[in-house]
Amino acid sequence: MPEQHVARSPAEIPDRETMAGMTGLAFIEAIRDGTLPGAPIAEVMNFRLHEATKGEVAFRGSAEFRHSNPMGGVHGGWYGTILDSALGCAVATVLEKGSVYTTLEYKVNLTRALKPGVLVECRARVQHAGRSTAVAEATITGVEDGKIYATGSTTCIIMRA
Repeated sequence: MPEQHVARSPAEIPDRETMAGMTGLAFIEAIRDGTLPGAPIAEVMNFRLHEATKGEVAFRGSAEFRHSNPMGGVHGGWYGTILDSALGCAVATVLEKGSVYTTLEYKVNLTRALKPGVLVECRARVQHAGRSTAVAEATITGVEDGKIYATGSTTCIIMRA
C-alpha cells in the first residue's frame, strides 16, 4: 500500500470530475491509503488521516514548536485546523457520487492547554446528513493520557458537483 502523501502543487489536487466520480467515503479512503494526495495543510500542521469509515474519521498528529503562539503555547489555530479537517472529512464520508461539501460554520472549544509534541487523536462523527446540510462533532484527545484537549462542531452545506 502506498504511503500517505500531500499534494505538492495545484496540479496534484484531484479535479472536480475525479471527486464527483467517487463516493465521499471512497475519496477519503483513497487519501488514507495513499492512492490520492491529501491536503497540503496536513503536512504544514503535522497531522494525518488515521481512520475512515462511513460517518466517522480520525486524524492523528502533534503540534510542534512552530505552531506556538507568542506565549509559547500551542496556537488555537492548530486546534481549529485539525478539528475543521476531521469534521469536514467525516461529512465527506457520507456523500454520494456527484456531491461535494463545504463548511458553513464551525465552533471550537479549547478545554485544556496542549504542549508541543503531545500526540493527539481528533475523532469526528456525523450527527446528521440531510439533502443539503450535514452536522458533525469532534473531540481532540491525548493518545497516551486520554485527556480531552478540545471539542468542535460544524455545519456543512452539501451540493451537487
